[in-house]
Amino acid sequence: MSENTPRTRRLGLAAALALAVAAACVTVTALNDRPTETKATAPATPPDNGPGLLSFASPSTPPANTPAPARNRTAPPPPSAPESPAHPKHTPAKSPSPRTSSPRAAERGTSVRSLNYPDRYWHISDGLVKLDPVSSAADRRAATFTRVKGLADARCYSFTTADGGYLRHRSFLLRAEPADGTPLFQQDATFCPRPSASPGAVMLESVNYPGRFLRHRNFQLKLDPYQNTGLYRSDSAFLLVDGLA
Repeated sequence: MSENTPRTRRLGLAAALALAVAAACVTVTALNDRPTETKATAPATPPDNGPGLLSFASPSTPPANTPAPARNRTAPPPPSAPESPAHPKHTPAKSPSPRTSSPRAAERGTSVRSLNYPDRYWHISDGLVKLDPVSSAADRRAATFTRVKGLADARCYSFTTADGGYLRHRSFLLRAEPADGTPLFQQDATFCPRPSASPGAVMLESVNYPGRFLRHRNFQLKLDPYQNTGLYRSDSAFLLVDGLA
């Protein structure tokens, strides 16, 4: 073998090494010239507060023209309704006052005549009041009374006698007795006029026994409970006429 062989081999190796180095340099240069890539990140998704709407933080203080909510404040009362036009007050009708005697009747007193026995009058006989015919002067005086305001109710009647006593009921019988000043006597001597079915006549109801009326039975005056009969209405109907005495 010639002496140039080892030298040639060494030159070939050197050349191969130089080529390798040059290739590596080219590769490094190429890598350094590539643009650097930035890894993309997904954008943050806003909270979904409704279709197509984005929520924003509420302002910490209300706008200047918005009144702050009232605390512990009582709502003002609603406005009162307008007053209606004044109407005249309704005044309840007063109970009709009993018919008073005319001046002449007051002077002469009052006699009480039966409606269904027109010739008979209230007449005091032995302390009791009966329905009797009247003829003598003494009978006329015993059949004449003074009609005054009721002792227990001024809207009603009481009847005084010539000797200062009163007609009162006791045991439901009508009699003449002196006044004793007790409330019971005042009530027993008070009778309230009620309309009668007969024109001009009255029925006399006891003030302390409502529903009982003076009526004659066997010509005796007494208090009897009301009966819806023609006989009762006739027996309890009386005409207040001028005194006979």
